[in-house]
Amino acid sequence: MIFLQNIEKSYVTGHQSLHVLKGINLRIGEGELVSVMGPSGSGKSTLLNILGLLDGFDSGTYRLAGNPMHKLSEKQGAYYRNQFIGFVFQSFNLLPFKSATENVALPLYYQKISRKKRNMMAEELLERVGLRDWATHLPSELSGGQKQRVAIARALITKPKVILADEPTGALDSKTSEEVMEIFKEVNGKGMTVVIVTHENQVAAETKRIIRLNDGIIVKDEVPQSIVP
Repeated sequence: MIFLQNIEKSYVTGHQSLHVLKGINLRIGEGELVSVMGPSGSGKSTLLNILGLLDGFDSGTYRLAGNPMHKLSEKQGAYYRNQFIGFVFQSFNLLPFKSATENVALPLYYQKISRKKRNMMAEELLERVGLRDWATHLPSELSGGQKQRVAIARALITKPKVILADEPTGALDSKTSEEVMEIFKEVNGKGMTVVIVTHENQVAAETKRIIRLNDGIIVKDEVPQSIVP
């Protein structure tokens, strides 16, 4: 599903160049549940942004579902993001003036699906994440955990091949974090690839594989002890 070979990424700030990713080689197969860990500045968010086509890379090879992701136009990048990738962020990124249903349905607007159909699909997903009774509520009327479940439903509505989650439990208490991880595990159990950037060991232990980054390189690729036979 995801194939990276010798991915290099630097940022130029003023007269300095910051080498963020240094020859990343990584394969993530279809249906894997993977966490990415590392200290601040290790390159994990940059890696996720490259996987999500939110940022480019300087050199190397990136293939998503067999398709080369090098030097895409804006239109091509938007197409692959819309067709292949669902995003979940720590800050939820919900539109404050739209209801839970409208927030979940938003990606389908860009696919030119009718309002009636996209709202119906959104309500079905809200029921799936346990929020059917909150469908008409604004984000300001929801708890942090409820907002994150709305964000997950929004990520799922286009039926993406891959879910990319950047610190999805970072703003949540431990009980709510568990509930959110259960949703990720459920959709992964149905064959969806899930990649989660996290700094929480408890979250990483719930995944099937942990990629550890440090100073722009992969230093360890391991199976959590909790699932070692």
